[in-house]
Amino acid sequence: MSKKVVVLGGGLVGSTIAIELSKQYNVCVVDIDSKAISKLKRCFGITVEQADVRDRKKLEKIIEDADLVIGAVPGSIGYEVIKRVIEAGKNMVDISFFQEDSFELDERAAYKNVCIAIDCGIAPGISNMILGYHYPNMQVDTYECVVGGLPIEREWPWEYKAVFSPTDVIEEYTRPARFVEHGKHVAKQALSGSELINFKGIGTLEAWNTDGLRTLLKSMEVPNMVEKTLRYPGSMEYIRVLRHGGFFSEQEVKIGDVKIRPIDLTSKLLMPQWELLKGQEDFTILKSKVLGKIDNENVGYEYYLYDKFDKKSGIHSMSRTTGYSCTAVAEILLDGSFHKPGIIPPEEIAGTEGFFPRIINYLKERGVDIEVTRLY
Repeated sequence: MSKKVVVLGGGLVGSTIAIELSKQYNVCVVDIDSKAISKLKRCFGITVEQADVRDRKKLEKIIEDADLVIGAVPGSIGYEVIKRVIEAGKNMVDISFFQEDSFELDERAAYKNVCIAIDCGIAPGISNMILGYHYPNMQVDTYECVVGGLPIEREWPWEYKAVFSPTDVIEEYTRPARFVEHGKHVAKQALSGSELINFKGIGTLEAWNTDGLRTLLKSMEVPNMVEKTLRYPGSMEYIRVLRHGGFFSEQEVKIGDVKIRPIDLTSKLLMPQWELLKGQEDFTILKSKVLGKIDNENVGYEYYLYDKFDKKSGIHSMSRTTGYSCTAVAEILLDGSFHKPGIIPPEEIAGTEGFFPRIINYLKERGVDIEVTRLY
């Protein structure tokens, strides 16, 4: 009998995950938004449930016979959803970009004997795996990563589109950016450390500090680590204006007799403007460097991913790169290759012999190529 996977969240990425997994497994997609799951009703082998995943009893009932749960919900509720999946005793692969420390759930997950693989997208996700793969056999001195997903056509005023919740995108602009510099952990305001980087075939993009290292800050002892987000030049300035003007504030303001959080209004206004519509082409770019020594000899590796909208399937690049990274890990858990109770970051999975090449090959089979260059 085919195993059952429950995907929590039926947005652009969640639906891509569901469609891919439905080729081998029984898949059920859960979302509170009927519009988000309506298109999946027509997909063979996929069932849908309209429900609020924050409802503990409903969630427990929906996942009670699941062999694996996939978390593809907004970051604002991701942590709480993981807690409830743990209590239900289910293994999980998650891609939600929550700000809480996931390792705080490690003891409980281990006690419940469940494996919770977190941050299994493209970045965080593949970005972590690159370092995790080299770390056991290399004295790593420096890890750098720049990554971004952008529309191919630059449209005024934003020159940006997203496959995620606008609130999750805004988190990149407001969370302090944590990184490691000369062995010391540093936190600076998001959007700091800006630089212009030229990419062959793309042109110049703007990079700035974001809080993308996440679990690497605890799991890897590397003297220098940084991750930056890529956008079209000029993006940083208008985002700083919005942030400075209070449009991203979570503090309620009173307008007449109504109290609202500015960030909720901003997200509501930006959602239709940032939404990637059917047929709109996008690309994903990631460049990572791992520098260090092996047997006292200098060694450096560069990983480069450039992926575009798939015209044949109509699936956006950011959905593909994030979704297929997630399903690659899901298959490892579903076939029993890996089971370690607790909170498992992507770098730990990649550090397990054989898994990183398997994941890279899985992506390549689906048209997502990652080039590896030995620098010296």
